[in-house]
Amino acid sequence: MALVAGVDSSTQSCKIVVRDAETGALVRTGRASHPDGTEVAPERWWEAFQAAAADAGGLDDVEALAVGGQQHGMVALDAEGRVIRDALLWNDTRSAPSALDLIDELGGGQAWADAIGSVPVASLTVTKLRWLRDHEPQNAARVAAVALPHDWLTWRLAGSTDLAALTTDRSDASGTGYWSPFTEDYRRDLLELALGHDAVLPTVVAPHAVAGRTPGGALLGPGAGDNAAAALGLGLGTGDVAISIGTSGVVSAISARPTADGSGMVTGFADASGAYLPLACTLNASRVLDAAARMLGVDHAGLSALALSAPAGADGLVHIPYLEGERTPNRPDATGALHGMRLANTTPAHLARAAVEGMLCALADGLDALRVLGVPVERVFLIGGGAQSEAVRRIAPAVLGLDVTVPTPGEYVADGAARQAAWVLSGADTPPAWSAAGESEVYTAEPTPQVREQYAAVRELTAKRP
Repeated sequence: MALVAGVDSSTQSCKIVVRDAETGALVRTGRASHPDGTEVAPERWWEAFQAAAADAGGLDDVEALAVGGQQHGMVALDAEGRVIRDALLWNDTRSAPSALDLIDELGGGQAWADAIGSVPVASLTVTKLRWLRDHEPQNAARVAAVALPHDWLTWRLAGSTDLAALTTDRSDASGTGYWSPFTEDYRRDLLELALGHDAVLPTVVAPHAVAGRTPGGALLGPGAGDNAAAALGLGLGTGDVAISIGTSGVVSAISARPTADGSGMVTGFADASGAYLPLACTLNASRVLDAAARMLGVDHAGLSALALSAPAGADGLVHIPYLEGERTPNRPDATGALHGMRLANTTPAHLARAAVEGMLCALADGLDALRVLGVPVERVFLIGGGAQSEAVRRIAPAVLGLDVTVPTPGEYVADGAARQAAWVLSGADTPPAWSAAGESEVYTAEPTPQVREQYAAVRELTAKRP
């Protein structure tokens, strides 16, 4: 039995799954935590990978592995391959003013969308490079290469210190702000616009091509951005949409063509199979539920029970969930808010319901933005930690106006990376037919358009801090 491993090097932790390359059957798993914060020393990722590998019983018997990772993070390397400063992660918003500067300098949002499929926001690597140029010019001058978190970890797995050996894949490259899904190539002019000079960029490896080998001889897949890896793990195809409720909220779809949304609501990424992955990402997802549970002094089961005991629309109470600013829509300085408070709706149940509906309304706005671009929306899959809430599963189809499929909980990013590793190992033109999604449950509900309407009526009021 040939074994493959998939790695999910996420914001919060490193997770590893080892699976049978032919059937996809799970053999063993491992996990280790990452440090908190929005800037992290990349060496901590390597330490967590080693700990997770040990927790999984070692990887010496694995014939191929691939890394799925958090997108956008900036890993700046000097000419000797040393990390210049701690990596700025996707959720570090200090480069929001830099994003506005870059948008203006290229001629507006649509100019950027036409160039790279996306409009820069603080999460994209290109904005972090501009921040580095403006705020740490001595560090910026030392940058000889720029890598993403999964690029750097794959490079370390290969045991290389040669900058020319850096590799990436099209899905993660499409989130940098200087790679075009239209030409399938880097836009070095945009890299220079941000950083002030050219630099080595990882070679973009085809979805099923070999990116290298470990010192022990295992094949390395090209890896993928976390959302693209999850789509591969779920076995999604054209018309399928994944709504992931984790640290961030992501609405992503498989599309046969790239998109260019000048409004910035939809980022036009590539996927891990050769197609495209337009997506809308919110900064506020499962932590909205965390905050509501904390305010009410209950656990998540208690929050769910409270939410389901209140009527749809929470009798007019609306929660705008911009608790940490927002990415989609691009409002880094926005705050969360409660609107429509009356004596009758200021109960724990109403607040719980408003929190769940507000989070789902923000994700529904992302789904609408995909439709506007002509992206087919046929099936919706609900995944991530927030999808384990009974209230979220039952309220989601009412807010979204669509049936919702909830797969068995799994490590879909790591599973997608493992499926890619099996694809690389096979040498076939298509990925193996196995899917890690397992059994699924479909949830239905009568649509509640009034919930979306009352949310839309007040969401613009939080655009700026008071």
